[in-house]
Amino acid sequence: MKCLIIVKATQDSEQLVMPSSELLTEMGRFNEELIKAGIMKAAAGLRPTRFGRRVRFSGPNRTVVDGPFQPAGEQIAGYWIWEVKSVDEAVDWVKRCPNPMLVDSEIEIRPEFEAADFE
Repeated sequence: MKCLIIVKATQDSEQLVMPSSELLTEMGRFNEELIKAGIMKAAAGLRPTRFGRRVRFSGPNRTVVDGPFQPAGEQIAGYWIWEVKSVDEAVDWVKRCPNPMLVDSEIEIRPEFEAADFE
C-alpha cells in the first residue's frame, strides 16, 4: 500500500527557520535507509505557506486566496510517499525518524485509496 507521510508545519518552519546541518545529515541518513529498504517513492520539503495560494471552489466560481495560512500546525511542511505492507509498518518507520523540526512536531500517515476500495 502507498501512504502519504505528512510532516506538519510549525511556527519555525512557517518563519523559514532552516534546520541545522546536523539535522539535515540525520534526515539524509534516514532517507537513505528508506531508499535501501525500497520504501521511499518520493519526498520533498515545502516552502512556508506565505509562498502558497489556495483556490476555493463554489459552484462555477473560483476564488484565489494568498497565504500565509493558519494555524501553522495544520499546514504541511513536507512529505514522503512510501510503499509499505501496512499502516503499522509506516508507523514503525516514522517512529525511527529524527524529529524533522527544531521543536515538538507531528507526522501524519495517510494511506492512499486502492482500486479494491471502490469495488
